[in-house]
Amino acid sequence: MPWKLGNLVIREGFSWVDNNKVRHPNNWSIWSDAEKKSKGLTWEDPSLQDAPFDDRFYDGRKVNGDLIEKPLNDRLWVDDDGKAINDPITGKQGYDDGLKRVWKNYTKEQGHSRLNVTDWYVTRKSETGTAIPDDISKYRTDVRNATKTIEDKIDACDTLDKFKALFDTPMDSDLNPTGNAPMYDYPDEVN
Repeated sequence: MPWKLGNLVIREGFSWVDNNKVRHPNNWSIWSDAEKKSKGLTWEDPSLQDAPFDDRFYDGRKVNGDLIEKPLNDRLWVDDDGKAINDPITGKQGYDDGLKRVWKNYTKEQGHSRLNVTDWYVTRKSETGTAIPDDISKYRTDVRNATKTIEDKIDACDTLDKFKALFDTPMDSDLNPTGNAPMYDYPDEVN
């Protein structure tokens, strides 16, 4: 648990009333630990089950505190006997999206969003014959290549640890970023 007043958990971003009926502001979390304690708050380390986790990769925690990994690949719907459960809309066996599908779709959306800004050059060329500037053509090619590279890296992951590594920003020995995390490695936008 985080900060508590007696048995009551005091949530960040919300005001609260202490034992003396004094209301404290919703930005109380900016106070120093000493200030919080002077107002009657106590810190309680979270239980293993309540410890924070990265919900990009995990669905939650088991009772013993172990993390519940999200599946990398799509998970087919089956009943307790292992028989397929059909999606009532499609009539085909249903499935839940795995991390690979979710992030490949996200990657496609990011690539589309980046291309969308320069689509007007393509439309103009189609309608008037005006050439697309070289830097715009190069940028559009680089975005498509980056999108494909990211999707290939996602496909190559066969463990959650390898997948999580796609989100790590490369650092030099002084811990300064040397580039983008592989999951977000797109070219700089053009003007």
